[in-house]
Amino acid sequence: MKLVWQSKLVLLLVLPFAGASVVLQGHFFVVSLAQAAIWTLGLSLILGLMVVQLRAATPGGAFAGALLTACLMFSTASLPYQPWRTALVPVTAVFVLTWIGTRLGRERKERLGTAEGRQGRTAAQVAANLGVAALASNDLTQSWLADSGWVSRAAQAPMLLFAVGLAALAEAAADTTSSEIGQVWGGRPRMITTLHQIEPGTDGAVSLMGTLAGLIAAVIVSGVGALALSGGWVMFWISCAGAVFGLFFDSLLGATLERRGWLNNDAVNFLSTASAAGFALGTMAVLPHLGVI
Repeated sequence: MKLVWQSKLVLLLVLPFAGASVVLQGHFFVVSLAQAAIWTLGLSLILGLMVVQLRAATPGGAFAGALLTACLMFSTASLPYQPWRTALVPVTAVFVLTWIGTRLGRERKERLGTAEGRQGRTAAQVAANLGVAALASNDLTQSWLADSGWVSRAAQAPMLLFAVGLAALAEAAADTTSSEIGQVWGGRPRMITTLHQIEPGTDGAVSLMGTLAGLIAAVIVSGVGALALSGGWVMFWISCAGAVFGLFFDSLLGATLERRGWLNNDAVNFLSTASAAGFALGTMAVLPHLGVI
């Protein structure tokens, strides 16, 4: 309970920014293309209601998810507007993969004491997983990246810059899927820092099956995201690389700072998705010098 302030901080960092972004971008689309605003807000609301119906999140968590989905959809919309050409596709992939993962082998997870609550994820958990993607994909962030000199002009195509946010989404799916599948079929995992065998569900534990499941989830989210956003193979590989880095960084944080009681799980998830986005950004800065983009 002493670290609950970290969950509140994640909410404070993410939700006001996302809310302001939705209002400003929604106003722009209402004025210039009302149909896009209606589709974006409507589909985000429908996804939130589905999440509540499936008990994948609490009402507060579903609201946070709908808000962040709308933020991501507005940020990735292009003309002519098509909902399936926005971040709605990778966000939906994240939801489906994590929902399936949390429900597989639930009885075993309940015996281990690691099962997700019956009401699903809270607003803080949703913000920790989707927040970095929304922050990274916002128009203000995209403009700053383009003007800051962090990446060359060859890497400043708008859709390619969205690889940073897509990496965060792919990491969120990879982390949850890896953890949930590893607890069921991963056998005796090993601590990432020492490689000693430990109990399933321990912070910092990794297993071959869990890691493989996480890699597959990262590939799926990166693949559908790159396809929906027309980012091509470059976006796919950049987001995949970031997601894999973030997946192992998450385990490292779990084995060190989380086990020592310095970070809670929401903070670890937020920082892990941030590391995935940061690694993707670093990759984009390097690739032009290699002649890839």
